[in-house]
Amino acid sequence: MQIAVALSEKGMKNGDGGPFGCIVVKGDEIVGEGWNQVLLHSDPTAHAEVVAIRDACKRLNTFQLEGCEIYTSCEPCPMCLGAIYWARPARVYYANTKEDAANILFDDSDIYQQLNIPHAEKRIPLVALPDEQAIAVFKMWAEKQDRTLY
Repeated sequence: MQIAVALSEKGMKNGDGGPFGCIVVKGDEIVGEGWNQVLLHSDPTAHAEVVAIRDACKRLNTFQLEGCEIYTSCEPCPMCLGAIYWARPARVYYANTKEDAANILFDDSDIYQQLNIPHAEKRIPLVALPDEQAIAVFKMWAEKQDRTLY
């Protein structure tokens, strides 16, 4: 955890983004690391956990982090939590809570609330545009014999 916290401080002091750091560990080895790089890359998805997951997957040459554990300086936001579930690590450890983050103006409570609102009523509405070709591509995927499930 101390390494994740140190990365959070390093990134913050460099002006890369907010005070968040993360490592991915497999056994006794750090296989991925990241810190918030939203400002550095002008990328709203460059949160510490996402950066660390990308780093670990690249180093391990895999899209799954089975057998790995994540140490992050703060409880993951909804986006990072989604990325964590897709990556499938065994466990996540965090230091600061989402309430601690909200206290320094990194408040994700609106996003959590938006998840439970009907699409048309969301602050950023989600509008369905059904498309025959889009469903045809899904059907092709379902019939594809050499597909890799994840």
